[in-house]
Amino acid sequence: MLFRWDWLRPVLTAPIVPTLGPVHPHALTVDLFEDTLRAAVTDRFFLHYDKDRRWSGEKDEAVLTGDMVHRPDRTLVPTLSRRGRGTVKVFAYGHRDGVVDEAAELAAKLAAVHDAANARVVRPLGPEIGSPRGIRVQLKDFTSGPCPAPGRTIRPVTDWPAVVRETFAPFARAMAADGLAFLHTQMQTGRCGPVLAAAVEDRIVGAIGPMDVRPDAIGCPQLMPQYFGVLPEARGKGVGRALWRSAMDWGRSHGAAYQLLQTEVGGPSDRLCQSEGLISLGFSHTTRA
Repeated sequence: MLFRWDWLRPVLTAPIVPTLGPVHPHALTVDLFEDTLRAAVTDRFFLHYDKDRRWSGEKDEAVLTGDMVHRPDRTLVPTLSRRGRGTVKVFAYGHRDGVVDEAAELAAKLAAVHDAANARVVRPLGPEIGSPRGIRVQLKDFTSGPCPAPGRTIRPVTDWPAVVRETFAPFARAMAADGLAFLHTQMQTGRCGPVLAAAVEDRIVGAIGPMDVRPDAIGCPQLMPQYFGVLPEARGKGVGRALWRSAMDWGRSHGAAYQLLQTEVGGPSDRLCQSEGLISLGFSHTTRA
């Protein structure tokens, strides 16, 4: 065992794992953390339950196993990504006041060693913290009952008439900041699941996808994260809620037990998920080192 669970478990205030991101609390085990270390020293392969393996053949972020700090009151796990100009992140688990400062010092040192342009500290925080700045991790449980009806017509892009389908490309370009342009390229290769879309006057104004159910680390089926966006002029009219409800209904009807979502605290998606009764599992707060 590389981690002592009696040291690590008390400081895991939110179910966030380096290189993997949020996980369901039922999958939060010492094995999950140790899997990330084994992946780091074995040619950066993807773990079979890593959500990022949908998009790439090689994992671009790995744990710097030799630089971890593992103590009874704190655990610091540094990772390195070579994407762009390089980024070192240090995941800081611990309750004592100085844990963030110690993590920032480690991140800055490792960024210099690995010639990475960016150094970051990622601090998981429990749901009892309230609503700090950062990312909220939320859980949609499909086993608790049926999903509400969307309230408007939502279809896979491929099921809309040709005149509507042709508007997806300009929609995706307009929503590139939300990942829809990248999603469109994946759709064109035929390597991703269906994408659900809403249209107004024969023009696509919102989309969510791809829809995909895969097993998590302990074999429980989860609805994978989606790209999600609505044109600014179509917001505030129920389009986003209809898309989201349709996606949740798709996941439940295709056997998913749950979905984990990450939303910017106070943003439109965050407010939507909160109003839909999702369970808050905690927060992830990232700062520059």
